[in-house]
Amino acid sequence: MTRYLGILLLAFLIKINCGYSQSAQVDLFALKEVKLLDSPFKEAMKTDLDYILKMDPDRLLAPYLKEAGLDPKAENYPNWESMGLDGHIAGHYLTALAQMYASLGDETALQRLNYMLEELERAQQANGNGYIGGVPNSKELWQDIRQGNINAHNFGLNERWVPLYNIHKTYAGLRDAYKIAGIERARKMLVDFTDWMIAETENLTDGEIQELLISEHGGLNETFADVYEITGERKYLELAYRFSHKMLLEPLQKKNDILNGLHANTQIPKVIGFETIAQLDQNAEYHQAARFFWDNVTSKRTVAIGGNSVREHFNPTDDFSSMVNSVQGPETCNTYNMLRLSEKLFQAQPEEKYIHFYERALYNHILSSQHPGTGGFVYFTPMRPGHYRVYSQPETSFWCCVGSGLENHGKYNEMIYAHKGDSLYVNLFIPSELNWKEKGVKIIQENDLESQEQTRLTFETNDDVVDFNLMVRYPSWAKENFKVKVNGENIAVNVTTGSFVSLNRKWKNGDEVTIDLPMQLRSENLPDESNYASLIYGPYVLAAKMNESNLEGLYADAGRSSHIAHGPMMTATETPVFLKEKSEKLSEQLVKENADKIKFSASGIIYPKKFQDLNFIPFYQIHEARYVIYLPVESPQSLAEIEEDRKIKALEDKRLAAVTIDHIQPGEQQPEADHLIETQNSNTGTNKNRHWRDARGWFSYVIQDDKNEADRIRVTYYGKDQNREFKIMMDGVIIATEKLNGEKGDTFFIREYKLPKEVTSNEKVEKRLRFEALEGSRTAGIYEIRILKKKE
Repeated sequence: MTRYLGILLLAFLIKINCGYSQSAQVDLFALKEVKLLDSPFKEAMKTDLDYILKMDPDRLLAPYLKEAGLDPKAENYPNWESMGLDGHIAGHYLTALAQMYASLGDETALQRLNYMLEELERAQQANGNGYIGGVPNSKELWQDIRQGNINAHNFGLNERWVPLYNIHKTYAGLRDAYKIAGIERARKMLVDFTDWMIAETENLTDGEIQELLISEHGGLNETFADVYEITGERKYLELAYRFSHKMLLEPLQKKNDILNGLHANTQIPKVIGFETIAQLDQNAEYHQAARFFWDNVTSKRTVAIGGNSVREHFNPTDDFSSMVNSVQGPETCNTYNMLRLSEKLFQAQPEEKYIHFYERALYNHILSSQHPGTGGFVYFTPMRPGHYRVYSQPETSFWCCVGSGLENHGKYNEMIYAHKGDSLYVNLFIPSELNWKEKGVKIIQENDLESQEQTRLTFETNDDVVDFNLMVRYPSWAKENFKVKVNGENIAVNVTTGSFVSLNRKWKNGDEVTIDLPMQLRSENLPDESNYASLIYGPYVLAAKMNESNLEGLYADAGRSSHIAHGPMMTATETPVFLKEKSEKLSEQLVKENADKIKFSASGIIYPKKFQDLNFIPFYQIHEARYVIYLPVESPQSLAEIEEDRKIKALEDKRLAAVTIDHIQPGEQQPEADHLIETQNSNTGTNKNRHWRDARGWFSYVIQDDKNEADRIRVTYYGKDQNREFKIMMDGVIIATEKLNGEKGDTFFIREYKLPKEVTSNEKVEKRLRFEALEGSRTAGIYEIRILKKKE
C-alpha cells in the first residue's frame, strides 16, 4: 500500500513540476455557437466559401474512385492532384465544408459535404478493407509496407510522394465531418479506415514503424488519438503512440533544439499529435515536448507576421539572412499548424502568450494569405524587401497551402472565446456573437479596432441574472491606459499586461463591458537581432506597398512550382532602408497621418528620398503588389561604410538572376520534390547550416528549360570533400567527370560546366540532370545547382 501511494505521489509531483494536468482543460465553443459580425474576418470567410463552391467535387473525388477500381465522374484536377499527391485536397475540402456549415449555416456546404462522403464511402466499400485514398498505385505500395519493404525519405515513401501525409488529410477530413458537422456516416468511415491502418501495420516492428515515419506523414498520431477519444477504445491510442516519431519526440522531451535544417511543416503536425496524446492520456512528457517546441519556434524562429521557415525549412536561430534574401519565405501551412498547436496548448494551460501568438499569426499571416477579391491562397509570403506573393486559382492550383487555405478562413470564430467551468475567456477582439447556451447568455462583441481602439461586449440573458467569471484578455501589446468599464464604471485592473482581468459577478440583460485597447507603434527586429526591423501597431504588422511591376505568375497556373513568385528580385539598392541616428528610437520617427486609420508616414527616416512617399499600413491590406515588411536600419555612418559593398553585391545578384533558368537546393524537401527527384543509395544532411545531397549510387532532377536556353550548369561544393569521383550527366550525355580530394579546405566553392552540343541542341523543355558516383566512390556533397543561359 505504501509503495502504491508513493507511485501516486510521484505521478502527482511530475505533473506539478511540468505545470500540466488534465484538470486545467479549457473548452472551445463549437463553431456554430460563435457567429462573426461585419469585419475583414467575416468578409474573408464569405470569400473562402465562394472559392470552395467553385471547386468541382467530382474532380477532387476522381483519384479515390480510380484507386478503388471505380469509374470516376470527372478527371483529376491538374497540378499536385495529378503529380503524385492525388487526392490530398479532398480531405481538406471535407474539413472546409464542415466548417462553412457550422460557421455560416450554409446548406449548400452541407449538401456538398454529404455528397463527398457518399462517394468516398462508395470507394471504401469497393476497396473492401476500410481503406480510402487517392495515392496512385496504392495497392502495391501498401502491400510492400505490409511485408516490411520500406524505403522512406523525407520527401517520399517507396518511390511515392509522401503517401502517409496524403492519407492523413483524409483521416482529418473524416474526423471533422463528424466532430464539426455531426455526420454519423463520417464516424464509421473514420473508424473503419483506422482499423485498416491497424491491420496494415500489425506485423511491423516498432522500428519499422519509426522508419515509415521518416517520410512526411502529417499528424497521423493526432488523428489516431482523436479516434480513441471518439470511441474510447484503447487500441487507437496505442496506434497513436506507435505513430509518434521518436526522432523528434525524444530530443524535445530533453529540451534539445535539433530543429535547424529540418523541414518545418513535417515537424509541427507531429507535435500537435504529441499534445493531443498528452491531454487524452495525461502524459506529462509528451506535453513537455510540445511546450518546448512551441516556445522554441515562437520565440526563436518566428518573424513578425507569425510565420516561420525559409524554403519550408527551419533556418538557423542565429542567422536569418536567408529569410530576407529568399523569395520562399514563411509557408502558410506552417502557420496553420502552429495555430492548431497554440490552440491545444492554451486548452491545457490558458496562458495569454498562446493567444498573443495566435492573434499575431491570424491577423498578419493567415488573413493576408487570401486574395480579398478572388479568394486565391498564398503559399510563400516573402520577407525579402520588394518581392511579392502568388495566388492560387480554383481550377489550376492544388498545393498544400491551398488545402490548409480552404480551412484557414472558415474558422476565424474558433478561438475568440473559450470557457472552463464558470469562467468565460475573451481571447480575441473580433466582432462576433457568442451563444453560450449552458449559461443562457448571448454576448455581442462590436468594434472597429483600426479606427477606434476599443471593443464593447453587450449581454443578453434569458434569466434575471447569470453568474459567471468574465476573463478579459489584457494583451501584451496594450502597454498603457488599458481600461475596463462595466456599465460605464471603471474596474480596477490589478494584473499586468499579458494576462487576463477577472470580472466575477452576476450579469444582467443589457450589461455592457467596454475595453480600451490603446495601441502603440513599436519596432521589432528579426529573431537573430540583426539590423532588419519591422513595424507593429497593436496587433497589426505594418508594411508599405512599393509598386506593381514585373509580377510574373501573379495568378498561378498548373505548373509544378507555380506557387513561387519567380519574377525578378529587387536588389538592396532598389529598396529602401530606415536611416536614423543610433540614439534615436525607430518607432518614434514615424508619424500617424490619420487618427481614424492605421497609416504611418516614414518620410523622415526613409532612404533614399525617392521612397519618402511610402506609407506603412496593415500588411493584410496589401495585395497584387511588391511590398516591404522588414527593412535594414542604418545610421548615416554605418550606411556610408557599407554602401559600396551593397552596390557590388546588388549588381552581382542581378547578373546571376538574369542568367538563371532553374535553381535547385539539394537536400531540401520541396525544391527536390518540385524537380521530381529520383535516387539510389543517396543521403542528405547539413553542413554549416547548408543542405547537401550525395550518393554512393546516383540522384537526378528534372530541370525546366522552357526556351531551350541552357548553356551551362553551376554547382556548389564543399572544399573538404575528398575521395569523391563522379560524373555529371544530362539526359544520358556526360557533361563532366569530377574528382575532389579536399584540396579547397574549409570553404564552399563553385564550378561551372559547359553543356555539350548534344544537350543544347535537344529542344526538350524538361531535361534530367544526374549525379552518379564512379564505382567504389561517391559523389561530392552537392549544395546548390543553377542552370544558366549564356551571359549577355
